Amino acid sequence: MSTRYRSSANQAGTVIAVVADVMAFILGLWILMYLLDANRANDLVQFVHGAASWLAGWSHDLFTFDAAWARVVAGYGLAAVVYLFVGHAIANRIHRH
Repeated sequence: MSTRYRSSANQAGTVIAVVADVMAFILGLWILMYLLDANRANDLVQFVHGAASWLAGWSHDLFTFDAAWARVVAGYGLAAVVYLFVGHAIANRIHRH
């Protein structure tokens, strides 16, 4: 295997890992903002909430806890963990080849 191919694979794996980290960071940031009762009229808070809602669209209302904070932590937290796990698993698989 040529060094050029290996270098490209390493770069691709790194990009995938970084994208997964950024996605999980956005979800974690929204959880933190929600728990700290951030001002929802703020543009940054609105942007993070919109991005997190889009990223966690598949897991947003997966759990039906009575407490709203528990639903947010479980739904968005699950999405963050899945993105981290899957993203880094794919990145490691690419790095090995």
